Amino acid sequence: MTSTFMGLETARRALSAQQAALSTTANNVANANTDGYTRQRVSLEATDYFPAVSKNAEKTAGQMGTGVQGKSVERIRDIFLDYQYRLQNNSAGYYDTKAKALSQMEGILNETDGSGLNSVLNSFWNSLQELSNNTNEDSARSVVAEKGKALAETFNYLSESLTNVQSNLKAELDTTVLDVNSVLSQLNSLNKQIAQVEPVGLLPNGLYDQRDLLIDKLSSMVDIKVSYNKSGGNALASAEGTVSIEILDKNKQSLGTVLDGENYEVSELAANYDNATGLVSSISIGNTAVQAESFNSKGSLLGFIESYGYVTANGEEKGVYPDMLSDLDNMALEFAKAFNEVHRNGLTKSGAQGGDFFEFTGGETAPAKGAAGKVKVASSISDSSGANIAFSLTGAANDNSNAIKLANVLTGDITINGKKTSVLDYYSGLIGELGIKAQEANRLSSNTETQLNDADINRQQMSAVSLDEEMTNMIQFQHAYNAAARMVTLQDEILDKVINGMGVGGR
Repeated sequence: MTSTFMGLETARRALSAQQAALSTTANNVANANTDGYTRQRVSLEATDYFPAVSKNAEKTAGQMGTGVQGKSVERIRDIFLDYQYRLQNNSAGYYDTKAKALSQMEGILNETDGSGLNSVLNSFWNSLQELSNNTNEDSARSVVAEKGKALAETFNYLSESLTNVQSNLKAELDTTVLDVNSVLSQLNSLNKQIAQVEPVGLLPNGLYDQRDLLIDKLSSMVDIKVSYNKSGGNALASAEGTVSIEILDKNKQSLGTVLDGENYEVSELAANYDNATGLVSSISIGNTAVQAESFNSKGSLLGFIESYGYVTANGEEKGVYPDMLSDLDNMALEFAKAFNEVHRNGLTKSGAQGGDFFEFTGGETAPAKGAAGKVKVASSISDSSGANIAFSLTGAANDNSNAIKLANVLTGDITINGKKTSVLDYYSGLIGELGIKAQEANRLSSNTETQLNDADINRQQMSAVSLDEEMTNMIQFQHAYNAAARMVTLQDEILDKVINGMGVGGR
């Protein structure tokens, strides 16, 4: 027969289980606005039935329930939704970084309000046209000298500004590498803590939340694969275990393991730079170096590498800023050389042979690296207020033939980067290409941000705290607790009758 106190014990278990459910609900409500918190539920299960199946089991009408118990407190989370979110997160990190880098470049070139290099080139061309119409006026030559100086200074400004932004991108690249290593170190520490808690049969939900938050952050910087290693001991079946993390390339192939969750080892990242160019040559993952052009793990780190610039195995310099700086350098050098060649063939007002109109600090460079930052108007032109400008081919005061040829340098064909084009067309092409790239980067950044928000909404619907739902659960568990308390009262009345109301016969 069952114990006299069996009903009381069953009610006590109900009180304990419902109280645990209420406490968990209270914790959910308290953390409704906590970043990274995942709502929790007490997993309730019926306790073993009485009597147990055995040879000597007593005869009863059937097995009777003995109550309920809280098996575990578990997070409500879907690994697939986490995967979807992180897949969009690394794309969002990559395109957002590229879009910002291109936006900064557009701001420097500043062709939207008519104050950029294109406007200065046109002003210089107009001054040469004016000179061809007024060869006798000293003011026309002075204006050409000043416009030429403005053109050289604009080249200098663009080169310096782009180089400064490029330096800032390098600093952000280095900071991102440090952030990746910091996150990996924190994840490794959490792995160790989780490995101490799970084997004793507990679920460290708070540690899981912290870990998922860090993995989300890491996924914005590099594309990763997360795998789980089960803990030993008395770990529950729902225990997640420690995590191992690999960095993936664009084909989802592993570039290397950065966190070994079984041995608690971290392989830190490092950006290696080419001594000659200062650009990224490779990315080290622990003791393994991946060539910069082969490191294509999508995320903000790759965005910074492609924006700042890298060196290929063949020694080519590639990247958003190196490409633009190289184009400007080639343009400045080839334009200056072509202009100087025409100018040297002309004669000044005094009949002297024309010299160089433009020169470069430290001399002409070949190849053109740095030419845009070094170009300037020759001192013979600037010091004479334009008197030494060779506008004539015959020496006659009204001969404007060389001034026309000088103007034609801007609109006629010259060879820049192996292409026959005019200076104005070449620069217009650069701006057009930049605009297309920036527009594409902004579009992709906006699209991935929308997809990231959608993935986050799906995940929040599963894992975030809903106050309405928690209030409903609170009422449900409260009623269950009150009913269990009423059962305790009932059992007390029954036991009172058995103890105090029986066995009084014969008094």
